[in-house]
Amino acid sequence: MISIKSPREISLMRYAGHINYLTHEEIKKHLRPGITTEELDRIAYNFIIKHDCIPSCLNYEGYPKSICISINDEVVHGIPSKRKIKNHDVVSIDLCVGYKGYHTDAARTYIIGSSSKEIEDLVENTKKALYEGLSKIKAGAKIGDIGNAISTFAHQHNLSVVEALCGHGVGTTIHEDPDVPNFGIKNTGKTLKEGMTIAVEPMLNLGDKEVCMTDLNDWVIVTEDGLPSAHFEHTVLITKDGYEILTGE
Repeated sequence: MISIKSPREISLMRYAGHINYLTHEEIKKHLRPGITTEELDRIAYNFIIKHDCIPSCLNYEGYPKSICISINDEVVHGIPSKRKIKNHDVVSIDLCVGYKGYHTDAARTYIIGSSSKEIEDLVENTKKALYEGLSKIKAGAKIGDIGNAISTFAHQHNLSVVEALCGHGVGTTIHEDPDVPNFGIKNTGKTLKEGMTIAVEPMLNLGDKEVCMTDLNDWVIVTEDGLPSAHFEHTVLITKDGYEILTGE
């Protein structure tokens, strides 16, 4: 069931989204070669708790850490550990913040140090694909409009769209109805309504679209061909004439 948020619920999500944004900004300050993903997780946890919020990913369906950190060919759900970040790594940070029972979800991808033009374009165009999708959002539009815009832009820039994973509704839980795929046909799918809150999150690959679970655990999803992936995400509120980003710019 798709929920329409009340003004009170939207206010709580705005605060959760603001802290989500600030947490990303705090993590960005510490991203450097040599830091472990576990250290970044600790920084995020302490920052979120200090602002009277909770890291919504922690213990969600058994997930053991506060944030997800996926590196290079890892698409999503990388688990922080003693692994050290290296120069040239492609690092995706995905985090959820909860406040008084309401949650927001946002992701960013960074290149550590320098990289090839091909990988720089992957990261930059995945971010642009997110905003292509967001540009189609307003009350009365269809879910398919979002995915169609994302996939059209991705394919124009020779990137593949991960079809096995998708965006989603968000609110009293991290994942609510509806699903928000990153591909689709214009004017198809569920109708967007004022007051809905959704997370739009293109995951684009440099190589093929196929992904698989690693043998290490039941969380980390990687590209089958071992080529890098990038991930950007915002939680947005559907408005009459467009959308409001709840997780900052």
